[in-house]
Order: sequence, then structure tokens, then C-alpha cells
Amino acid sequence: MIRKADTLGTFQIESRAQMSMLPRIKPRTFYDLVIEVAIVRPGPIQGDMVHPYLRRREGKEAVIYPKPELEKVLGKTLGVPLFQEQAMRVAIACAGFTPSEADQLRRSMATFKHTGGVSKFRDKLVSGMIAHGYEREYAEQTFRQLEGFGSYGFPESHAASFALIAYASSWLKCHHPDVFCAALLNAQPMGFYAPAQIVRDAREHGVDVRPVCVNASRFDCSLEPTEEDRFAVRLGLRMVRGFANAHAAALIAARADEPFASIDDLWHRAGVPAVALVQLAEADAFRASLKLARREALWAIKALRDEPLPLFAAASAREAKTVPELHEPTVTLRPMTAGSEVVEDYGHVGADVAKSSGQFSAWRLVPPAHCDLHRGHAGPRRMLAQVRRPGARAANAGLGEGRRVHHHRGRDRHRQSRDLAKTL
Repeated sequence: MIRKADTLGTFQIESRAQMSMLPRIKPRTFYDLVIEVAIVRPGPIQGDMVHPYLRRREGKEAVIYPKPELEKVLGKTLGVPLFQEQAMRVAIACAGFTPSEADQLRRSMATFKHTGGVSKFRDKLVSGMIAHGYEREYAEQTFRQLEGFGSYGFPESHAASFALIAYASSWLKCHHPDVFCAALLNAQPMGFYAPAQIVRDAREHGVDVRPVCVNASRFDCSLEPTEEDRFAVRLGLRMVRGFANAHAAALIAARADEPFASIDDLWHRAGVPAVALVQLAEADAFRASLKLARREALWAIKALRDEPLPLFAAASAREAKTVPELHEPTVTLRPMTAGSEVVEDYGHVGADVAKSSGQFSAWRLVPPAHCDLHRGHAGPRRMLAQVRRPGARAANAGLGEGRRVHHHRGRDRHRQSRDLAKTL
């Protein structure tokens, strides 16, 4: 999974830069992961360490150590200094630095961008390496690489700690993607990725992500048993945009004895204001258990007010059940289009909870067989193009020449925009 860069949401190796590097390094051991964490940093990049290491790892460049002591220091990284500890050991073993001087070099690497402290070690390092039998060109190249650590390079111990957490998070995602998804959603906001991307990635790994439900959701995203070996992830009330913690606590406490039977029942028992119910309706939280779509739920909420009438409150207390204040005839509302549902999901939950956005793939233009695209024209009279979209038959759109094109252009654009709006 790591070698395929399937690391969305994992620790440290989730960024685009790390993802692009993983298929090139192809980690096989834990130490490969340590190098992966350390190499995508400004220091190795500025010091021109990345490409030499990759070429040597892929066998495109020979690994040459001018002296045996250098192989002891840089053997694990194929002759390329990637860690601050290696810089110190190179200075001691190859340039005659004392441990105290090497530690000063390490300290100066951390503040080089602000003070230029590494540069004062240039003459001592280069002359020391020449005195130990290294060529000047190699000594100067080594100093340029060490100077790159001034743009932020990792200690090996730091990289190893990060790699351990990266491996642990990757193991959790690989073997328990349901738990991993729920944990990431409950930790938002964080990381590089929004909840919509986390939900989509979890579904691609076979996780059933269920929408927010007034009778099933807790405040945090939770796990629900399924008939398979893994759990389903139930989105929590925290995902509803603008929904207050206090309202969520009141709702969960009120339904402890029995689930809500209707919006009116929820309103009386939970005591949350109508504006909170509107937020739940916009998040489609009444559909899963009460079978009320967004528009139906919003229509029902319109009949409520923040305080029940005293007469009906007394009747509800006497009957030990919710007595509705108004009996209205059933109203059939026009259902929302699938595209509008997706827009509302992203706007009020931050993710596509209906799993329907995948059907809206980009439209593509498919030229007919007689259209000569290489010559840049489609015959003397007109050009035809087939516009295809999923779930619809191909439609031929013809563009004539001369005045007729100019005359109908505005009307055709208006018709195309109107038809596109209907399909969405």
C-alpha cells in the first residue's frame, strides 16, 4: 500500500510531495521509510541530495566511497548525507573535527538561514578533507550538501520516530480502514485533506460510510456492525455545519429511551430550537430513519416555533406522547435533483453522503467518423460533434456556416445551459 502511494490520511507520507516520491523509492524495509520521511525536506533538496540518491538506488549511478571511513558513515544512504548526525560524523571522520566542533556545526545548521553560521566552517572542512586525502572538488561538493541542511534537514532519530508513526498509521489504514476513517473524521480539522476526500478514499477501500441520522448518529462519527468482517462508519452530528454541541447533547439525551418518531416528536422531547432542526434537515439527517427528504423535512419544520403552545404542551404531558399542534394535509413536494443533493451534501456536511457524485463524470466530446481533426476542419459545409454523458443518448450538435451560425449562437448556448442545469 505504501509503495503504491495509497497513503491519504496517514502520518507524514500523505502530502503530494511524499506521494510522488514513494513509487520512486519503493520502501521495502523500515529504514527505507526513515529515508523517505527525511529526503522530502528543503535541506536535502537544496543540497542536491535527492536525485543522486534516487539514481544510486535505481542502479543508474555507481556508489563510490573515496575512503573506507566514508563508507562507514554514509553506507546506509548510498554515499549521500541525508541526516544531521551524518554531517557531524563526516566532519569528525573525514575532516578532523573534534566532537565539540562537530556539535557546533550541527547547531549552526539549524540557524543557517538566519545567521549563515555554516559558512564559517567551510575553510576548516574543505582543508581538513584535503589533508585527509580527499580531492578539493569532492570536499567542496560535500560542504555544499552539508550547507543545504541550513534549509531544514532532519536528524536521523527524528526521522525514525516519524517513520514509526507513519508505518503504524499506514498499518491501521491497510487492515482497519473503517476505524481509520472514523478516527480521522473525529480529529478534523487537520492534515492536508478535507472530510470529503477522507470519505471518498474510505469508500474506495470498501468502507460503508452512512449519512448523519437523528436516531443513529452520536456527536462523533461512530462504528456500526455489518454482516461483513468490518464496520460501517456512521457520520456524527459534529459533521453538520453550524450544529451546536449543546443541541447535539440534548438530542442524544432525549432519544436515550426511544428513537424519535417524527420531527414534531424530536422538537418536543429534545427541546432544541427550530433553527437547529433546519440545520439537521439541510444535512439530510431525517432521511435515514424518518424517511423525510430535505424539502419534506424543511416543510415540516416551518410549522414549528421555538416554544410549544401551552395547551398542546399540557395535552402532551397528559397523554405521555407528543400531541401535534396542527394536522395538515399531506403535501407532495417536487424531489431535488441528484446534482442538487450532492451540492447540499457538500455545503452542509462537507462530504457526499449519498454516494451519487460519481455518476457526474465530465462530459467529453467524441468526434464522428467523418470529422478530420488532423487537418483542422470537418468538411466544406459544417462540423458535427457528439456530446455524450453517462445515462443519456448521444446528441448531434451541428454548427452551420455564415449568418445562420451567428443568428442561432445565442439561442443555442441558452438551450445548452438550460439542458445542462436540468440534468444536474
